[in-house]
Amino acid sequence: MAGPALQQPSYLLATLKADCVNKPFVQRCHDLETVIEEFPAKELHGIFPWLVESIFGSLDGIIVGWNLRCLQGRTNPTEYSVALDFLDPSGPMMKLVYKLQAEEYRYDFPVSYLPGPVKASIQEQVLPECSLYHNKVQFPSSGGLGLNLALNPFEYYMFYFAISLITQKNSPVTHHVSPSNSAYFILVDTYLKCFLPTEGSVLPPPSSNPGGAIPSPTPRSPAVPFTSYGMHHTSLLKRHIAHQPSVNADPASQEIWRSETLLQIFVEMWLHHYSLEMYQKMQSPHVKLEVLHYRLSISSKHHGSPAQSSYQALHAYQESFKPTEEHVLVVRLLVKHLHAFSNSLKPEPLSPSAHSHTASPLEEFKRVVIPRFVQEKLYIFLQHCFGHWPLDASFRAVLEMWLSYLQPWRYAPEKPPQSAEPLPRSVSEKWAAFIQENLLMYTKLFVGFLNRALRTDLVSPKNALMVFRVAKVFAQPNLAEMILKGEQLFLEPELVIPHRQHRLFMTPTLGGSFFSSWPPTITDASFKVKSHVYSLEGQDFQYKQMFGTEVRNLVLKLAQLICQAQQTAKSISDHSAETMASQSFFSWFRFTPSEMNGSYTGNDLDEIGQDSIKKTDEYLEKALEYLCQIFKLNEAQLTQMMMKCGTAEDENGKKQLPDCIESEEGLVLTPLGRYQIINGLRRFEVQYQGDAELQPIRSYENATLVRLLFRLSSALNERFAAQMDVLCSREDFVGRLCRYHLTNPHLAQKMRCSPVAKDRTSQNWGPRISLRFLASYRTLVSLLLIYFTASWCYIGPVGCTFIILMGYLLYALIMTFFSEGWKPHEH
Repeated sequence: MAGPALQQPSYLLATLKADCVNKPFVQRCHDLETVIEEFPAKELHGIFPWLVESIFGSLDGIIVGWNLRCLQGRTNPTEYSVALDFLDPSGPMMKLVYKLQAEEYRYDFPVSYLPGPVKASIQEQVLPECSLYHNKVQFPSSGGLGLNLALNPFEYYMFYFAISLITQKNSPVTHHVSPSNSAYFILVDTYLKCFLPTEGSVLPPPSSNPGGAIPSPTPRSPAVPFTSYGMHHTSLLKRHIAHQPSVNADPASQEIWRSETLLQIFVEMWLHHYSLEMYQKMQSPHVKLEVLHYRLSISSKHHGSPAQSSYQALHAYQESFKPTEEHVLVVRLLVKHLHAFSNSLKPEPLSPSAHSHTASPLEEFKRVVIPRFVQEKLYIFLQHCFGHWPLDASFRAVLEMWLSYLQPWRYAPEKPPQSAEPLPRSVSEKWAAFIQENLLMYTKLFVGFLNRALRTDLVSPKNALMVFRVAKVFAQPNLAEMILKGEQLFLEPELVIPHRQHRLFMTPTLGGSFFSSWPPTITDASFKVKSHVYSLEGQDFQYKQMFGTEVRNLVLKLAQLICQAQQTAKSISDHSAETMASQSFFSWFRFTPSEMNGSYTGNDLDEIGQDSIKKTDEYLEKALEYLCQIFKLNEAQLTQMMMKCGTAEDENGKKQLPDCIESEEGLVLTPLGRYQIINGLRRFEVQYQGDAELQPIRSYENATLVRLLFRLSSALNERFAAQMDVLCSREDFVGRLCRYHLTNPHLAQKMRCSPVAKDRTSQNWGPRISLRFLASYRTLVSLLLIYFTASWCYIGPVGCTFIILMGYLLYALIMTFFSEGWKPHEH
């Protein structure tokens, strides 16, 4: 009987693999559901790793799987619905997980696919703080290569689910995909609501054995020494094993094992991607010393061994990690749900004894879920994004994630009081502790945003909106005061505190297991703020005050930039309005005044439209108002800045040239001038300065006529050049009339030098005939209309031509009588 039983799983696996090729998706899911219901765990054990990989894709990203990140109900409603039902917390896949969980199966997950710092740490034989990795590292018999984690089915499933967001970056996309509507995004939300419920308790697994069985893992080999972050590895290991849930464990203790595991996996996979130096910086001084002693002992015993090269590689390691916008949106979903989960904590009873007897593990978990599991890694993740994200509108996703974390009161169950006028909601004093314990999230990241905003084009509505959003959030009543209070607590002189207690709060073991013993409560608010700052940035951190002089100067620079952007948006709006007003009936021939004089006065921002320009002005105006409220800016300073920005226009109402300096080669742009050009604040008038007869053919001209008329004009000028010189040199009325038609003495005055050419020698083209104006579509259509109108009056083409010539001659005589210095006629 043993032989067929061993062959059955491989046959089942081969059958399912064949069905993936031959059967449609819906039928495959139905067959899998039947197999999960009918087959015992011993036979399902062999197909579980393949099934998980076929759903979420391979770890190397080659196998796409079901491509949940691109599966949407709008484009594939049937597959979308079937996939969500199959992977639902109460669906067939989770039933398979719990069935295998009860049999204590283990599955290998390669360490090489873990986040870079964790992978390098484990390969260096240093166990991370997070209990997720404790007692799970498996070493192959051949040596230290090919390390694996021995995971239970629930952990294995969630590892693949979480890491598929990172690995599956090159999925084929044939249409626009909205990340918030994808099956993956909906599943993340569903799992969070199920395993981290805001109401009630975690639902038991759909099996006869609630909670499954997770006995203590097999202890690691004593021949391989390991150093554990956080505290001494032996005591931590014993405490971890002692608190592993089992069949006979207290049901109250088993209530949150899935919740903690799910959260740890999500945080480790999504928020643990940064440089190894930062990873080591987050560890306690005690552990750093212990690791150093361990490495020195290894180096003294094995000179020139692979361990030494591994040690050097560990310090030289730097992970290349670029989070996607979808990744950030999923993390924001996690942050928002954790705020709601934490805020659903029941009010503490008045009696401490009642609290100790009635508080459930889930309630205790809600109390510490953010500071212990999320705060530190999210701070590092946000710092990475603030420093490496491109300076474009896609940063809005990171910004909203940050602002969601800063406002836990938005996800509190109580509702704000209804009032007749929509006044800004004041931040309650009960959130002062959260603000103080997350001070760097508010202050240092705000300074990071200021530095980004100073380098962006605020005329863009999307960039202006981001500045407006940040200013609006920080301008909430009472928030700035509480942040200032937190800074004052941090800057208070340190008290003499015992070293043991100080180190305990310097390393709050945010990644530790919930079942570990809790540190004692410290009521000293100043000490809590110092502990928070130093645990994230280290003892040598030089804090930059948000309300200090340096940051205030940055805010003033931003205010000045906002004023300049408002002026630029206004000038663009005025220019667009003037252009539209000056367009004539002939604009459908692509003939505009800017094309007539050969200059380019447009801007790429013209394409955003009048409505967007108005929105930009509104966003910037409100942002400036909010910044004044936050930092108590002086109105006189703002008025002076506005006047300074208003003088950007000269006496003629035209923009000044970009900032330049005089040099031997002419005008040279300064860094400020380059900045003004890049942001559209000032510009040079680009104008054709060569021979008007040889300028490029315009879109409103007929190319064939331009060439023919140029040849005709050149022939006439060559044939009658001497006669025209004689006529133009006369001082009588005939000479003045000829000079009006045949010369252009003010052409040199119109030409403006480029910033790299100090002087330009003006060339005198002499008297000549120019017939190029006859190639313009506007001129041709005007002549056709005149001839058409004359035909209705019974005037023939010859008579109409004579009338046109006589009318123009009369106009020329009148213009000649007035002044010889009148602007010459331009055809």
